[in-house]
Amino acid sequence: MRYAYTASQTDGQIVQNEFEARNIAEVLNFLTLKNLKPISIKPIGVRMAKIKYLFGGRITLTDQIFLSKYLSLMLKLGTGLLQAIDILIEDFERPAMRSFLFEIRSNLEKGLPFFGTFARYPKVFSQVYINLVRAGEASGNLEKVFENLTSSLSKEKVLRDQVRGALAYPAILLVMSVMILAFLVIFALPKVANVFSEAGLEPPIFSRVVFAVGLFFGEFGLYILGVLLLGLVLVFYAYRNSFTFKKLIGSIIAEVPIVRDVVKKISLQRFATTLSSLIRAGMPITTGLEITAQAVGQLELREALLRISQEGLAKGLTLGEAFKKEPYFPRTIVNLVAISEKAGHIEEVLDTLADFYVSEIDNSLKALVSFLEPVLLIFIGSVIGLIALAIIVPIYQLTTQF
Repeated sequence: MRYAYTASQTDGQIVQNEFEARNIAEVLNFLTLKNLKPISIKPIGVRMAKIKYLFGGRITLTDQIFLSKYLSLMLKLGTGLLQAIDILIEDFERPAMRSFLFEIRSNLEKGLPFFGTFARYPKVFSQVYINLVRAGEASGNLEKVFENLTSSLSKEKVLRDQVRGALAYPAILLVMSVMILAFLVIFALPKVANVFSEAGLEPPIFSRVVFAVGLFFGEFGLYILGVLLLGLVLVFYAYRNSFTFKKLIGSIIAEVPIVRDVVKKISLQRFATTLSSLIRAGMPITTGLEITAQAVGQLELREALLRISQEGLAKGLTLGEAFKKEPYFPRTIVNLVAISEKAGHIEEVLDTLADFYVSEIDNSLKALVSFLEPVLLIFIGSVIGLIALAIIVPIYQLTTQF
């Protein structure tokens, strides 16, 4: 449990801070060791933690970039780790980051390993981040590790912003199309169908079919919409928690040509960036491949990397030979890995590949957007045109009778 304490120093200055402890006695012992006289000690309960989370947000990717960047700079200038954390506590305003930094300082003061605090938040910090910090702490080269993390996280943020920016317009277009379609089918079309029905008119069979669909959705549309929304929530939950279901979705996406191309290039870019960072940190190649496999996200690539590590390298194959046995990787990557392994600078080649795939992803996203926009416009235009035709045809037939 965390405790908030107020204490006075020997010179009379008042200090306020937080401390992670099992009980108040442990907090008192800590204050005694620091020559602090306690004034008040209050537990930070679950309720307060929830309030802090709601109003303080969570630790974002941008927070991780700033944390890594500032720690790298301060450690490079010779600032002690504990002193660097104190400076960051003063600089960060967001409660989520301040609380995390307080926890780091508390654990360091208790003699706990630095990486251990990061490891307590696996849903915030990736396994790559945690293992890199662990390797840097063990080798005494934390400033270089945080410098590499700043670079790799910045590339990841650029990639995320690139994907979100490219897909923003198609996503808005899709949502608006669905809303317009739902309004027409559930609300507008049934009323038009009722007008013809109450007037005793006999529209053409084409119009009758469309009106029948409209009457059906007018009566059951909201229920169907609710079931669809519930289904989407269940699919999202299953995707997050079921490896088998995630594999199924991945195989479906792999059958869509343009989407498959974008997903593969994003996965390869993430693979190159991640493995390069791990190798630079001095991590063994087999361990680096297994950690990278957990970070790439794409299941086919994940399984390929695990086979390279556990079946290829473990059986005495060179890295180039192990990559050649995996059809997932383009021949360019296989050849560059084989050449760089012999030259002994594989991390540099991986950095080049990561930069190359950033531009390739941009081109693929543009192609995807160029494909999606007209498809969505044609779809919604066709539906609206179909409904309009079903209404206009019987009206036209009615007017020609007079």
